[in-house]
Amino acid sequence: MNIFWFIPTHGDSRYLGTSKGARQVDHAYMKQIAVAVDNLGYDGVLIPTGRSCEDPWITAASLIDATKQLKFLVALRPGITTPALAARMAATFDRLSNGRILLNLVTGGDEQELKGDGLYEDHRARYQTASEYVKIWREILTRSHTGESFTFHGERLSVDDAKLLYPPVQKPYPPLWFGGSSADATELAAEQVDTYLTWGEPPAAVKEKIDHLKAKAAAKGRILNYGIRLHVIVRETNEQAWAAADELIQYLDDATIAAAQKKFAEMDSVGQQRMAALHGGRKDQLEISPNLWAGIGLVRGGAGTALVGDPETVAARIQEYADLGIDTFIFSGYPHLEESIRFAELVFPLLPLKTREKLAQPHLTGPFGEIIANNYVPEVKDSKSLAKETA
Repeated sequence: MNIFWFIPTHGDSRYLGTSKGARQVDHAYMKQIAVAVDNLGYDGVLIPTGRSCEDPWITAASLIDATKQLKFLVALRPGITTPALAARMAATFDRLSNGRILLNLVTGGDEQELKGDGLYEDHRARYQTASEYVKIWREILTRSHTGESFTFHGERLSVDDAKLLYPPVQKPYPPLWFGGSSADATELAAEQVDTYLTWGEPPAAVKEKIDHLKAKAAAKGRILNYGIRLHVIVRETNEQAWAAADELIQYLDDATIAAAQKKFAEMDSVGQQRMAALHGGRKDQLEISPNLWAGIGLVRGGAGTALVGDPETVAARIQEYADLGIDTFIFSGYPHLEESIRFAELVFPLLPLKTREKLAQPHLTGPFGEIIANNYVPEVKDSKSLAKETA
């Protein structure tokens, strides 16, 4: 089990759909989050992409020296960058960070936004471009380890004698991740990517997706890894967690919801359509599966669901997804700095043993917590004893 967090380069707040409680997301704040999750033991961070976000590559590169072990999941954008340039960028980042880049293939789902970036392709054409793009990208990186060049002439993309002089640290190339729900997307995933990502749909829907991808990949002689993207609202009791969920959308009015849903409906992303269908734009039908809450998707595009509950409940729901074959969980919460710490403190001790040991911090000497009455030291409990108490 791999646990990732999220760098909110599109903004952060205590509440959704309002400027109340909002905070500026500058480099200092992004660095705070990155350093916190690195020290807490998270495996990596997802950095979003799109017109509403800071550039993910520059953001990630600016955080290399601030972190030690943290991996960065950064977007590849077919049609917006060339595959040869993207291969060189990936190899350089991989070398400078000593193997800490992961690539997230993003084809886009908003034609209006894509036209603003100079990409004039419909849904089917974008996937045709993406397929050729990934083939070129992978081959350039793979052949860089032996010094070979690569020539390819496809229907949409071509390269002649493409060569990379400085190979990546990770072999044969930094792992490639991808999420998509359309038929074109699942075909691309089965044929070319390493990890398939899904947004947080109910377990039965996620199982259906994974089973479908496993069969398609097996037919091509391939085996994929699987990940899921979720928000999380965890508190010490279930009542506190559900109250926090209500507070998150307490300033959200019907007009804001309607405007957001209208925009989402204009997109050609099947995944976004599936997210919107979970709640139908209604605030009275948000728990779509036990402890799976769709309130975030009322106004936020992309991942729109959250696990809500006390630590034991959230850990149990995580395990339900893990039992389906999910091995990577990408979480986030509002606001992202505080929630990354809260989630680690409350849930990490309850995760499966191997993950718990991996995430455990080094043993330090000295008192922990505030000294009581200037003399007494609070009792120290490690993650194993805490997990035993809560089991």
